[in-house]
Amino acid sequence: MSRNTRINLLLLLVVAALAVLPLALGLGDGKEEPFTGADAQAETAIAENAPQYEPWFSPLYEPPSGEIESALFSLQAAIGAGVLAYYFGLRRGRRQGEERARAAAAAPEAGGANDGGDAADMTSGVRPAGGE
Repeated sequence: MSRNTRINLLLLLVVAALAVLPLALGLGDGKEEPFTGADAQAETAIAENAPQYEPWFSPLYEPPSGEIESALFSLQAAIGAGVLAYYFGLRRGRRQGEERARAAAAAPEAGGANDGGDAADMTSGVRPAGGE
């Protein structure tokens, strides 16, 4: 097994452990909803510390249920991941294209792949001496 394969498997195990362990161990604050978002926790802390606080604005759109809110959040995360994947794929493709261009530019200097014939002879239809 190559070194890269071992590293990838180790990273995969770490990600799986980070996803499964909190659920398996029941980590949370002991309240009825162990995994609440930061917004809900902030609202609770503000209500406890400053009960007279009035919000500056209200949300533009309030989803009808928590499931729809979770679906919209997941969609937002998926779109963001897609944009990042596209960007990194584009960068990698450009880098590989530059490497291929450099290799192609260096190939004629090293003898090329045209069996000793001149590039001008190959394009003009004139065969080099001894050619077929």
